[in-house]
Amino acid sequence: MDRLFATLDIYCERTEAGLWAEPVNALTNLLILGGGFFGLAQVRSRQAGIYAEILCWWVVAIGLGSFLFHTTAIELTKWADIIPIATFTLAMAIFCLRRFAGLSAPKTVVYFVSYFAVISVVTWLIPAWVSEATNGTIAYLPALAGYAFFGVVALLHGSPAGWYCIACAVILFAGFVFRAIDQDICQAFPLGTHFMWHVLIALMLSVNLMAVAKYGAPRRPAAGDRR
Repeated sequence: MDRLFATLDIYCERTEAGLWAEPVNALTNLLILGGGFFGLAQVRSRQAGIYAEILCWWVVAIGLGSFLFHTTAIELTKWADIIPIATFTLAMAIFCLRRFAGLSAPKTVVYFVSYFAVISVVTWLIPAWVSEATNGTIAYLPALAGYAFFGVVALLHGSPAGWYCIACAVILFAGFVFRAIDQDICQAFPLGTHFMWHVLIALMLSVNLMAVAKYGAPRRPAAGDRR
C-alpha cells in the first residue's frame, strides 16, 4: 500500500514533493482539456455521432488524468495518466478503421488485432536501455506508429482523414523529442521540456478531433468490405 503513495520524481520541473511542485507541467494540461471541449463543439455542430462525442470526453479525461498526476506525482495517480491515453489509442484505432476507412466489423478486427500484435512484439524487442534513454517515451510508440499506419489505411480507402492522422503522427513525434530530452537538460534548463510534450499532445489531439468531426460520421462500408 505504501508503494502506491510513493512520490515519483521523473521530470526536471519537480524538485520536491508537494501539490504544486510542477506548476507548468500541471497547468499545460488545460490545453488538453481545451482540445477536448473544442472537439466536442465541432463534433456536435457537425453531428458526427455519439462515438465521436465519447472520444472528445476521452480527451478531457486524458487532460484531467495528467493534471492529477503532475500535481500529486505518486505511483497511484500515475495510472490516471497512463490509462486514459492507452485506452484512447485503442478506441481511436477502431474509429479510424470503422469511420474513416469504412471497413466492416470483421476487417476491422483483422486490422486491429494484426497491428497491435505486431507493434507489441516490436515494442517488447526494444532494449531496456532505449526506454531509459528516452525517459520511458518509447512506451508511446504504438500510438505514434498507429496514427501513421491507420492514417495510410484511411487514405487507401479514400478518406482525407488519413492526412489528419499522419499529421498527428508528425506532431506526436515532435512531442517525443521534448519528452525524451527532459531529464537530460535539467542542469541547463531547470524547467525542463515536458511541458512542451503537453502542448504538442494538445495540438495533436485537437487535429485528431477535427478529423473526427469532419469525417467521422457513420457511413456504410464499401461494397467490397461487406464480406
